[in-house]
Amino acid sequence: MNIINHSAEELKDPTGILSGERYEVILDIEVPEDDELYREQGIYIKAIFVRDENGARIVQSTIVERNSEKYLDFELEEDEESLILSYCEENIG
Repeated sequence: MNIINHSAEELKDPTGILSGERYEVILDIEVPEDDELYREQGIYIKAIFVRDENGARIVQSTIVERNSEKYLDFELEEDEESLILSYCEENIG
């Protein structure tokens, strides 16, 4: 899995209850054809990235098929989650 592009939007908490910074991140993903995540039209990952006093983390992620916008019922593997977190820490905010 390779992250080839991203977009991020900071999420504001109008209530002030949530601390730290929160971002909705869209990660364009490239996977090999022999990967179970492979889709001809491509996929992306929609994630919520949080950076606060407890550190940085991904609190939610969803894999989405491009064009159809269909959610894919797959869990990210531990190494994929680590890759996404590292990418977000380096490139977001």
